[in-house]
Amino acid sequence: MSEQQASAPPRAPQIKSISFAEIGASLRAGWRDFLKAPAYGLFFGAIFAAGGLFIVWVLSQTDQLWMVIPVMIGFPLIGPFIATGLYEISRRLQKGEPLSWRAVLVTVFNQRERQMGWMAFVVLFDFWVWIYLVRILLALFMGFNTPSTLEGFLNVVLSTSEGLTFLAVGTLVGAVLALFLFSITVVAMPLLLDTELDFVTAMITSVRSVTRNPAPMLFWGLVVTILSVLAMVPAFLGLLVILPVLGHATWHLYQAITIKQG
Repeated sequence: MSEQQASAPPRAPQIKSISFAEIGASLRAGWRDFLKAPAYGLFFGAIFAAGGLFIVWVLSQTDQLWMVIPVMIGFPLIGPFIATGLYEISRRLQKGEPLSWRAVLVTVFNQRERQMGWMAFVVLFDFWVWIYLVRILLALFMGFNTPSTLEGFLNVVLSTSEGLTFLAVGTLVGAVLALFLFSITVVAMPLLLDTELDFVTAMITSVRSVTRNPAPMLFWGLVVTILSVLAMVPAFLGLLVILPVLGHATWHLYQAITIKQG
C-alpha cells in the first residue's frame, strides 16, 4: 500500500435500504447482547437511571417539580451518548474480542479526545433548547404564574384552554426537536465509535439513513421513545434493562444499515 493510500481520510459508509424486519432483528440482537453481558448493561443503565433521579431531586429542591414532565420527555435525548459503552460491548461481542471493564471504560473515556465529544455537545445543546422552549411556551400561554407543584401544573395544563394550547404546541415543538436529534444521531453515534470520521460527516450519514429508510427508521425512533418513557415511570428503574437493550440494538441496526467503504 502506498503512503498516499495509507494516509487517505476515511470515507462515509454507504447506506442500505432496510425493512421492518431489520428493526425486529436488531431488537432481538440487542436483547441477546444484554443477556451475554448483563453486568455491563445494568451498570450503564444504572448511570442513566441515577442521572434521572438526580435531576428529579434537584427540581424538588428548587420547587420546580412541575418541570419533571418536560425533563422526562427530553431526558431520553441524551441516551445515545450514554450508550457509547454499550456500542463498544456489542462491537466486541460481534468480533469475538474479550470483554473487560478496563477495555470498555477506557474506550468510553477516550471518546473525549475524538469526535464523540462534539456530538455530546450537539445532544446536550438540543436538550437545553428543549427546556428553554418549554419555559418560553409557558410564559406565552400561561403567563408567569405557573404552579410550582406537579399536581397544580397538571391541573392547569389539562383543564384550561391556555394549558391545552400549551400542550398542543409543546408537543409539536418537542416532536420536531426529537425528530431532528434522532435523525442526526441514530447512526452517527455508533459510526463515530467505529470509525475516524468527523462528526459533521457522521451526522450527514445519519440523516441519509433516515431519508433512505423513512418508515423503518421513524418506527425505530417511535419504539425507542415509547420504551424509554415507559421505563422512566417506575422511578427510572426500567432504564436498567431498557437502555442497554436499546443501546445494543442500535449498534446492530447501524451494522445492518451501513456498508463500509475502503
